[in-house]
Amino acid sequence: MKLRSATVGAIFAGLTLLLPGVQAQTPAASEAPNVLTGAGATFPAPLYKKWIAAYRKVDPAVVLDYKAVGSGEGVKRFLADSVDFGASDAALSDEQIAAAPRGAVLVPATAGMIALVYNLPGLNGPLQLRRDTCAALLMGRIPRWNDARIQATNPGLNLPDREIVLVARLDSSGTTYALTNHLSAASTQWRDRGPGTGKTVSWAAGTMLVRGNEGVAARVKMTVGSIGYVEFGFAKHLGLPVAHLENKEGRYVAPAAGVGEATLAANLARIPANLRVFIPDPDGAGAYPIVSLTWLLLKERYTDQAKAQALKRFVNWGLQEGQNMSSEMGFIRLPGDLIVRSQAALGMVN
Repeated sequence: MKLRSATVGAIFAGLTLLLPGVQAQTPAASEAPNVLTGAGATFPAPLYKKWIAAYRKVDPAVVLDYKAVGSGEGVKRFLADSVDFGASDAALSDEQIAAAPRGAVLVPATAGMIALVYNLPGLNGPLQLRRDTCAALLMGRIPRWNDARIQATNPGLNLPDREIVLVARLDSSGTTYALTNHLSAASTQWRDRGPGTGKTVSWAAGTMLVRGNEGVAARVKMTVGSIGYVEFGFAKHLGLPVAHLENKEGRYVAPAAGVGEATLAANLARIPANLRVFIPDPDGAGAYPIVSLTWLLLKERYTDQAKAQALKRFVNWGLQEGQNMSSEMGFIRLPGDLIVRSQAALGMVN
């Protein structure tokens, strides 16, 4: 099922979906609906929106309200106990888990690939970027598209004599964390003398800073000569070209559904028992180099048991039926073994 055609803002902004009751199946008027509030990552928000819309037919007594405010803000609201669940593309640290007033359970819900998207009309083929070139470009050290370092891996492409415009996230972002974590693993220049790793980093002067994956995608779409980073599903929806990135084996790989699933499956052994893992530079000759899990943040102890059980049913549904929606939207379907481990983590919620 494809996303409906509409403006980028109409599809992605806010992503608050209030699900009203459904006539004959609705609880009696005297019964209050079970309202579940969540906030966090924009990375998986289109998929969560689809899950919420589909789940209304499964359990119409539940009202789900998810606000895509970015991973950093989602973690902040979760730790403040102002939402029922959070969502983040960066796993909670030990300190954050200790600070959670009702405990914290991290459940991997889906995964995705971070794509470098660009706007170069008339380019007669896909752009290929070496690891060191990619880092230098995003550090603002390659000023123009016809630079020799870009030409070296793109012979025959009509690279324009045009300024490179960088587009990055303004808000605290798990997508930024996944990208910069990879760049720190792939480039000592980036790690030791560049922005380093974080949900927010200091970008080069002149970088366009916008909020959300949808904001980066929209800005690149309208700005000739630009390059930015988004979860692959956003690139897929808007038809933005994506760079083929060099992996640790020296191969250039483009993000695609099968590629993402194979990359994640090949690196399952690196996922620890607590499910808090980052794979900054995946193994495998055909691996796409920037993949990330994204987590739902649940409380270990809920005071409202009805709410806890309703939330667990929804998340379990997402780990099963919901996975069928992943590939068509540009996300990575979780491998079976990881789903079992996510369900085991879900069992820790009381």
